[in-house]
Amino acid sequence: MERQELEKLTRDYQIIQEQMQALALQKEQFTMQKEEHKVALAELEKATGKVYISVGGVIVETTRADAVAKTKERQESIEMRLTIINRQYDEFSKKEKSMREEITTALKNEKTQ
Repeated sequence: MERQELEKLTRDYQIIQEQMQALALQKEQFTMQKEEHKVALAELEKATGKVYISVGGVIVETTRADAVAKTKERQESIEMRLTIINRQYDEFSKKEKSMREEITTALKNEKTQ
């Protein structure tokens, strides 16, 4: 492998690693949101009085049923996003592993020449 090809492969490898880090951060954020919604649902199930939800920075009164429905809807959306992020992360992980092996092989070959 030529030196320029190896340098390009190394840059691409670094880009993949950065993308994986960004996905890992997103996964962490959505996982935290999922847990928050789980706790919110549990609290809504216990609620007997007035129920309020946050809408665009404003807190408004709503029915318990509506709050539960909206919270479940948001939780499903978060779970779908987590599924997509996990799939992307797995694809990047496979690509990263393949590129790492290719770089390692190229560097070993370069040393033996």
